[in-house]
Amino acid sequence: MTLYAGPVFEMARQQFHIIADHLDIPLDERERLLLPKRAICVSCPIHMDDGRTAVFQGFRVQHHLTLGPAKGGTRFAPGVDLGEVAALAVWMSWKCALAELPYGGGKGGVAVDPSALSLRELENLSRRYMQEMIPFVGPRIDVMAPDMGTNEQVMAWFMDTYSMYQGVTVPEIVTGKPVGSGGTLGRREATGHGVAFLAVRALDRLQIDPTNASAIIQGFGNVGSHAALGLAARGVRVTGISDHMIALYDPRGLDAGAAAAHVARHGSLKGFADAAEVGPREFLALPCDVLAPCAIERVIDAEIAALLQCRVLAEGANGPTTPDADEVLAQRNREIFVVPDILCNAGGVIVSYFEWVQDLQQYFWSREEVMDRLERALERSWNKVVERAERDGISGRMAAMAIGVERVRAAKLSRGLFP
Repeated sequence: MTLYAGPVFEMARQQFHIIADHLDIPLDERERLLLPKRAICVSCPIHMDDGRTAVFQGFRVQHHLTLGPAKGGTRFAPGVDLGEVAALAVWMSWKCALAELPYGGGKGGVAVDPSALSLRELENLSRRYMQEMIPFVGPRIDVMAPDMGTNEQVMAWFMDTYSMYQGVTVPEIVTGKPVGSGGTLGRREATGHGVAFLAVRALDRLQIDPTNASAIIQGFGNVGSHAALGLAARGVRVTGISDHMIALYDPRGLDAGAAAAHVARHGSLKGFADAAEVGPREFLALPCDVLAPCAIERVIDAEIAALLQCRVLAEGANGPTTPDADEVLAQRNREIFVVPDILCNAGGVIVSYFEWVQDLQQYFWSREEVMDRLERALERSWNKVVERAERDGISGRMAAMAIGVERVRAAKLSRGLFP
């Protein structure tokens, strides 16, 4: 267990054992379910624009390959480490299993601040990282996708590097690519669209009219901005938005489209609107109907959970709520309805699956077909989680994770253990 150190992996481990206790999984099965099949650490030396050679540490974790290839994003961020990447891979396994996708969880990353790199340096690093990963990945082994700090362009460089090595174009090696390079319509907005769709399903369940509801979005990257746009399109008033530089709040409402355009021009929400600027922790505790944390892990701890004034907590980020906070939310379950991360942000991996299928078949769908299939898949998962939570008298998170863990466990038991 010491290989995967750090608070994020400890959180994933703690969540797993809570579910394993609930499901009465024998102790001798647990490590096989929790510990990753494979972890890769690589050094990525690149030429910098000033002539120096810089070396960046890269990681890739494949949690399991029992149901199919590993699937998960690649994150470029300063604080990336093996424990964080492993935790994200574990969560991705439960997410894919819940959505009934033929994948195991994977995740990757490079410890780097991408904003400090020139475009050429970013390309050098992206290509070098994929080059180092080539012995360990493939369309039937591990399929990468974008995450924090990466985007469609990085995925195009990944795909091109792998394809040059193979001698043929292999678009199915990554998802989240530009549409012109084998990507799918709808992928860019898929995760945020799913957050908005499920948040409104939760409002409907609470008998709250979306057109009379308000929302606060923490994190205004790809996921948060499209969640805000999706909620606004459904009539929800977006009263708060934030990014790594500023948090803005206006009870009268903010223009999500104008905010997204401002970020596209300036790279941040800084300078947008005359709304009140608030502190990042205070921001999470402001009154609203929907609170959607769409940034990083562990932003809602027990202290914040006790202060929340939302009716729906829609987890657009991976692991935004700590286990201690879950204990507080369990006591407030009549006040706050939690849409757990492995359900709430599954839109991205579902549409990534659609992209992979289209690339394998070389037959592409319209955006309308993609989004219709996405909403139907999310509806199926939503119904399973709600029914399981009601049947067993447990939280939505426990229900979602129980379904995911059960599916992975059943597959491992049916395949057996190679002697």
